Amino acid sequence: MSSFWDERFATDGFVYGTEPNAFLTAQASLLAPGGRVLLPGDGEGRNGVWLAERGLEVLAVDSSAVGLAKAERLARERGVRIATAVADLAAWDWPEARFDAVVVIFLHLPPDCRARVHAAMARSLRPGGLLILETFRPAQLGRASGGPKDPALLYDADMLRRDFAGLEVLLLEEADPELDEGPFHRGPAATVRLVARRP
Repeated sequence: MSSFWDERFATDGFVYGTEPNAFLTAQASLLAPGGRVLLPGDGEGRNGVWLAERGLEVLAVDSSAVGLAKAERLARERGVRIATAVADLAAWDWPEARFDAVVVIFLHLPPDCRARVHAAMARSLRPGGLLILETFRPAQLGRASGGPKDPALLYDADMLRRDFAGLEVLLLEEADPELDEGPFHRGPAATVRLVARRP
């Protein structure tokens, strides 16, 4: 998949925009400055850079070196620093109990590794650490506002409840936002959202 994302990100513009995801910004009060945040699949960096601007220590991990190079460029332009790592999330050596938050925005994993990677995300949280996640759900199929076209890559609330069973669910909801996140995420969408805490 890295070649797919390298090709998508190989443009001067930011295909998902440079502004943060709206659901993430709505949860900002949960994230204290100085905290360490992991962003798996952060692509061109719009969310990681925004968190760094809020005083958080950011590690963005993505399979696309092209995307992360743009993330680093955006961080420099905004006067902040982020750390990046190019990695296949299914094979990455996930840190244990290191992060105050894991932020997962529109990262869709294939069924053969989804539950395992989600479990690794949960283990990477410190006790009390938060998972903040938004992805597309099956009702997104047929909409022009982005997301995978393969139903196997879409998530629902029950799936997330199972995958993150060891976390305390603070919010789990289906939503129908109007996306305005660059040319590939624009228009009415069908998403599922989760905020959960590691005990």
